[in-house]
Amino acid sequence: MVSDTDRRRSAVDLPYLCAVLCAALAAVVGWTDLVLVVPGWVLPHWVVAGFLLLPAAAAVRVLFRRRPAPDRAGWQWAVLALSALAAVAGTAFGGLGDLWAEYRVLEPAGPDGCRAVVRETAFLMGGSGDLYAAKGMGLAFRSSSWMTDDGIRPVAAGQYELRWGPDDGALTLHGREGDPVQPALHEVDCR
Repeated sequence: MVSDTDRRRSAVDLPYLCAVLCAALAAVVGWTDLVLVVPGWVLPHWVVAGFLLLPAAAAVRVLFRRRPAPDRAGWQWAVLALSALAAVAGTAFGGLGDLWAEYRVLEPAGPDGCRAVVRETAFLMGGSGDLYAAKGMGLAFRSSSWMTDDGIRPVAAGQYELRWGPDDGALTLHGREGDPVQPALHEVDCR
């Protein structure tokens, strides 16, 4: 015969599962280079990870407010603590890395709603940029990068051309005289 205690231990603990899954997903997202493109907004990976931490924190709060406190093995608490720590670290480091970054969705959109999304940053005498290709609304990973001298931001300065063909696009970046962009040509492909 199965006792009530055994039934409670064998039942799925939804707050615990929610906390672990959301924290683990936030940890994975926090350490990637993806962006989430929604109409009018670009959300970097660390913002998406931060949003995923909210339900994890709410589930942990439910776990600690339960009376009597649920029995957990030490490894279960360790899994939750490590995933939460990795998520918080990824979110924090991502936010620090984006202190001087600017994100832009370039116009016009390409075939089938393909969008070119750019992240530019500059610090001291150097600059860099990343190109993402997003099909309409959704997740996009970095597809190419460039470096600049003297901290120039060619997209912010309007020194670029975006042309679309039937299947993909080409982003050409122009630096100032004596301050080249390396490489200057980038393919925008949402396939």
